[in-house]
Amino acid sequence: MDIANPRLGQYCVRQYCFCVSVSRGITQVQVIAFILLALFYLLSTHFIRFIVKTYDWFKLAISQLVFQSLLAILAMSFVNVVVEILINVAFDTFNVERDFKVLVILANLFIAFLFYSIWFLLYFLFHFLDNYNNSLKYEAKINQIRLNHLKSQLNPHFIFNALNSVRALVDEDPDKAKSAITRISNILRFSLMMDRKQTIDFEDELNTVKDYLTLESIRFEERLQVDYQIEDEAYSYKIPPMMLQTIVENAIKHGISNLVKGGLIEIKCREGLEDDLYIQVRNSGHLQAPPSLKPKPSGGHGLSNTVQRLKLIYGDKASFRIFNSGNQFVITEIKIPKQRVTLD
Repeated sequence: MDIANPRLGQYCVRQYCFCVSVSRGITQVQVIAFILLALFYLLSTHFIRFIVKTYDWFKLAISQLVFQSLLAILAMSFVNVVVEILINVAFDTFNVERDFKVLVILANLFIAFLFYSIWFLLYFLFHFLDNYNNSLKYEAKINQIRLNHLKSQLNPHFIFNALNSVRALVDEDPDKAKSAITRISNILRFSLMMDRKQTIDFEDELNTVKDYLTLESIRFEERLQVDYQIEDEAYSYKIPPMMLQTIVENAIKHGISNLVKGGLIEIKCREGLEDDLYIQVRNSGHLQAPPSLKPKPSGGHGLSNTVQRLKLIYGDKASFRIFNSGNQFVITEIKIPKQRVTLD
């Protein structure tokens, strides 16, 4: 290959058809010219990156960012063409009549513009994806902190109510008190274990609820009736720990305990048509006004705690509602998706 041929030399150097040059033979001059051009592109992109970071372009509005990026691409494209000319002049491969035509310059401008445009696109795409990933991790950590805070509120609240259930039995019926203490020990063991998990097997949660209702049955005696209607499919699900117990406790506190003759607590669990678990707690009583499901300034527990935890773990895939069923019953219903969701 004759390097003195200016058109072929310009074609190989400017248009980067290095593979074509390899097939026909490469001179040392061409290799050096190619390396210099590659080095210029490397330095120029590092310079642009420095400008972008120094002047914090990522905080600009989209329209302004696009405008400044286009200006930078055009400026670097012009500089690139000048550098190409200087390299060809230095290696004596530049022909003014053939290579200084408008069409040739525009072709080189277009190639340089295309290169820098692709670089800008990849650079900003990587940056935004990286920031998005970091934002997701940060949000997950914040959600983790919030969930731990909610569970730390729930533990002493639940344990305190369980102890209240057996306090009166110590003097009246020591045997029942012993049985109740055994139930409390089971609940405490479960409470300590659940701190390490965001979701647990439905069966483990249900067993704890049964222990709790057994304690309450000792206290209320014949005033409390409990009915379980659990489908076999429910046992394949995982749910947030202490969630069902919180609903049952709310039914006892605001429903059964306010009725002279007591009443019924019915727990139904079934699988929906779209692999969702429906948990329904029906208790005797009447809902006078819709309860506030927003967190209280004092850090309230109960239903608001349950709603927050469902939102943090499942987002919009879970639902919660509480309503009257006639004049004698209140129904609390929760829908939970089957897939596991972790925030770690």
